[in-house]
Amino acid sequence: MTNSSTPELVASCWTSAGDTAPLRVPETSPVPIGERMEALAATGWAGFGLAHDDLLQIRDTIGFAGLREIIDQAGLRYIEVEFLSNWWDESKATEWRPQFDLLLDAAETLGARFIKVGTAFGAELDDYTPLALPLRHLTEEATARGTRIALEPIAFSMAQSIPTSADLMRTVDHPNCGLVVDYWHIFRYGTTLDELAEKLTADQIFAVELNDADKEVRGTLFEDTRDHRRLCGHGDQNVVGFINTLRNLGYSGPWGVEILSNEHRALPVRQALEVAYSTAMECFDAAVKHTTPVGRT
Repeated sequence: MTNSSTPELVASCWTSAGDTAPLRVPETSPVPIGERMEALAATGWAGFGLAHDDLLQIRDTIGFAGLREIIDQAGLRYIEVEFLSNWWDESKATEWRPQFDLLLDAAETLGARFIKVGTAFGAELDDYTPLALPLRHLTEEATARGTRIALEPIAFSMAQSIPTSADLMRTVDHPNCGLVVDYWHIFRYGTTLDELAEKLTADQIFAVELNDADKEVRGTLFEDTRDHRRLCGHGDQNVVGFINTLRNLGYSGPWGVEILSNEHRALPVRQALEVAYSTAMECFDAAVKHTTPVGRT
């Protein structure tokens, strides 16, 4: 894909999940999986993501092979599965190991591009290096099952910084271990686009997630992240600059769109997907022209 070609967009798991949210118990989408796939295909998406609780329900109902048939019929090309934490702590293996096994099974059958992992919420580590060896072991196991591992730095977790996580990838030194570069966590952490361009390389980028936000955090950072994301180009962040920064680095893969907000999950799923898609595409149109996106304040 060149800079001027039509981008392929992937609806990250929450974008198509309807009225559910991170840390709800369970996190399962109320939208039937067949309806979800039909809505994704009808609104122009090239792929989608699914979270652990949805995958667990699918495994125990239609099975991953049944879902793969639906995906193929819908013509969706990119599949992402998530989310694993605590993988660095063997004392918690009884908790995370079954989750990882489920994600491995799903990734293998569905042909997922990667398994998304993260770190525990809380203070940032002074040194990310202790994560390198367990991350490499996780990647070796994923590789044996035909998939990859993508670490998502989160602005309120142990690994918060994309630039520092890019250094961590160099320490891990495995071609099947890379990063999820979520614009939300870049601007909420305070990383500049120049800092991103200085540290990040295209081969490290396994996924990108686009979104927008108001200038100021609303509530806690977690509440802001879960409830107040804005559609691309409809907040105060430089979405166009971010897109062009990654393109200038040489990134040419599909682009995820991750919208999490009270307003978004209240919409019917097809309408939510339509507006998430169209506003993201407005930003790509603006990025080609190097102009400010429509609707940006």
